Amino acid sequence: MTPMRKRAKATSVDIAYRAGVSQATVSRVLCGSPLVNAETRKRVEAVARELNYKVDRHASSLRTQRSGTLALLLFEDPTPDESHINPFFLSMLGSITRACARNGHDLLVSFQQLSDDWHADYEDSMKADGLILLGYGDYEVYQHKLKTLVEQGTRFVRWGAILPGQPGVSIGCDNFQGGRLAGEHLIGLGHRRIAFLGGASSHCPEFLERYRGCDAALHGVGAAMDPDLQIDAESSEDAGYAAARQLLRRRQPFDAVFAASDLIALGAMRALTEQGLRVPEDVAIVGFDDIPTARFASPPLTTVFQNTTRAGELLVETLLKLVREEPVENIMLPATLVVRRSCGADQGRLKRSA
Repeated sequence: MTPMRKRAKATSVDIAYRAGVSQATVSRVLCGSPLVNAETRKRVEAVARELNYKVDRHASSLRTQRSGTLALLLFEDPTPDESHINPFFLSMLGSITRACARNGHDLLVSFQQLSDDWHADYEDSMKADGLILLGYGDYEVYQHKLKTLVEQGTRFVRWGAILPGQPGVSIGCDNFQGGRLAGEHLIGLGHRRIAFLGGASSHCPEFLERYRGCDAALHGVGAAMDPDLQIDAESSEDAGYAAARQLLRRRQPFDAVFAASDLIALGAMRALTEQGLRVPEDVAIVGFDDIPTARFASPPLTTVFQNTTRAGELLVETLLKLVREEPVENIMLPATLVVRRSCGADQGRLKRSA
């Protein structure tokens, strides 16, 4: 009996012949080059699927000097568990992972190491073609690290505030408009003495923009944020709890709290309840982020929603443009207010968007 001959593996030459294009065009399509028009790209990709052609990632990386991998570097945040990941970033992490898969890239996830040369390792060692940065701590300290990345020619994009003259490219939320929406909602319910829990300085520019937005809303009705009602807090429940306790010790009258994040808001709610204050009957509370826990709080938390799904997609799309040396720009996503019972209403829906 004559043994069956093993079917030859398809090559890029086979694809070129079947698709009616040059081998160079096939190579450009398979490495994601933007120089191929959409119709040709679809035809080549269809033939590649038909022939069950698989890209040799190792050989491709040697030719293009690209690894086919992106690195996602998280900032370690204080958390009650061992994850050290802010829950706000978890849904964004899922979106980033899916966007990488759709674009044929692997994703390497790690923590940022601010004490050494973490920023120099990834591209130089071919671990990753570029970096996605989530979280930053004290921005006044962090921006020097970003400047180093720019000077070294590292391709990176970060989630964060969009600031004049900032190093690198950012995808962020319209924090000012989000703060304005929170302020306008509280004002519409009759509140004027609005406390703010969270930093309001250049060290935490996203929180500062939220504070400024709420202040702008108050100025619209002839009022203003009272500096005595602002307490610094990092984004954690413990910090929110401590900030609310400090606010109460100041014995300054307030009828609402705008927390710079949901985690701060949840900690503040616990502190206020322990002191016999009812939410929302005595104090209305608004958070920021719309993390999953917000809807299950008691009472459910009114908050400002940031579209983490779209954010993750844009972070990957923008970084891949940088890798392909295409022009990129900062992108600011709109904020949307989600009204729940912590302000005295139980609408549970998106109310207004920026």
